[in-house]
Amino acid sequence: MEKTVKNKWDKPIFILYILLYIVICLSMLFKQPFGNPPDEANRYKIPLYIYEHHSLPTGFEEEIRIPGYGISYGFQPYLPYIFQGGLMILVGNFTDNTDVLLYVARLVNFFFGLLMALFVWKISKEWFKSHTTSYLFAFLVTFLPQAIFLHTYVNLESGSLLSISMILYGLTIAFKDNFSYKACTYISIGVILCALSYYNAYGFILSAILLFIAWHIKKEAGGKITFDTKGFFKKGGFICAIVLLGIAWWFIRSAVLYNGDILGLKTRDLCREMYKDPSLFEIFKDTPKQEYHSVIEMLFKTDFLLLSTNSFICAYGAMDILTSVWVYRFFKLVFLIGVIALLIPKNWVKENGPGFLVEERAGFNSFFYLNILMCIAIPVGLSVFFSYSTDYQPQGRYFMPAIIPFAFLVARGLEKGVALGTKAICHLIKKEETGFFNLTLKCVSYVIIALIIVSIIVTTYAYAFPKWSLIP
Repeated sequence: MEKTVKNKWDKPIFILYILLYIVICLSMLFKQPFGNPPDEANRYKIPLYIYEHHSLPTGFEEEIRIPGYGISYGFQPYLPYIFQGGLMILVGNFTDNTDVLLYVARLVNFFFGLLMALFVWKISKEWFKSHTTSYLFAFLVTFLPQAIFLHTYVNLESGSLLSISMILYGLTIAFKDNFSYKACTYISIGVILCALSYYNAYGFILSAILLFIAWHIKKEAGGKITFDTKGFFKKGGFICAIVLLGIAWWFIRSAVLYNGDILGLKTRDLCREMYKDPSLFEIFKDTPKQEYHSVIEMLFKTDFLLLSTNSFICAYGAMDILTSVWVYRFFKLVFLIGVIALLIPKNWVKENGPGFLVEERAGFNSFFYLNILMCIAIPVGLSVFFSYSTDYQPQGRYFMPAIIPFAFLVARGLEKGVALGTKAICHLIKKEETGFFNLTLKCVSYVIIALIIVSIIVTTYAYAFPKWSLIP
């Protein structure tokens, strides 16, 4: 298999990768009308409040409250909104044009997405030994239509996706250099941004903690299990110090403002009871749980799986701007083939695992893959739980924290499928395997990448733009 050393295609493909992101994102950012993206009007109230008052709102502020629902987005951490409000204050010294201020807020998420794309590219070089599979993984993460859409309007998800990429990149280089201070700094900054942006992504903080602990469990030559106490406390203390400096202020603030409710969730529910419109909640009160259905019935006897899967691929606006049928079928086919191929019982992981995993640490390697699965299961499980018990909203964007680990498994599965297929063919025709595998992998990967590019262009300019043009 080809190795991730210097490759003549790296630079041109990277330039294409970045330019495509910039063009597509900026196109959507400036074209879509205010309030058309999911709940943007209510989310934008917080950076606008910061801009107008030069202070942070509490969750109770009437100016940021969502009409009818009685709550606001001010109870939970909103660090990305603080960045947006701060930049709006800076630009406000030169203009008070409302459109310009909105674009400034959106541009914060655009830069979050750009940084995420760069980290994903770096991760791809470490997670795959094949150049072409690394390209496939990077394009699959960055240009899934719904994923790129999150970087074009005011929300918290974009910042959380950046935080996930930083945590995973930090862990990746940490496994290569035994948690250097550089790696620990990446992890720490990622954890801070994650903790202060989006609760659904907290599974990656848990994963980072578990992997950090597991890394310091060593198996000696004689089979004795030891724990690197010195390294654990030295590097762990460094990470904890940075993280606490970055996040403590928010949770202390919440404890002071909300009588010890550091997460703000109980106080948010109290605010809802105080200010909600009962007639509105009468319409939305029925959930599968309240109607005495089981989770299994919700998954397989309602439209939950279909809507969640389709909107994970693409659902712009208020989930009413869809794309071509072939785009949904294409991505579903890629996902399905990748997952099925990965499940074929062949020891592909040991021979072709990520470069930072070493054969001598088989137990840790297996634990790494369990964490990958956990990071996929947590956001999916949370979406299922809340739709079942609290508010039936089958939206694929709630799955989005899982995009990097999921794309990793899909890309690995596609690579494995090509390897097993070429091996079988070469055995039949008695042909040398390695060269044929590399050629086939390149063909498959580049065809998929080309279709990913076509799908995002078609979705943006043939489906989204015409719909946005009709909105005043």
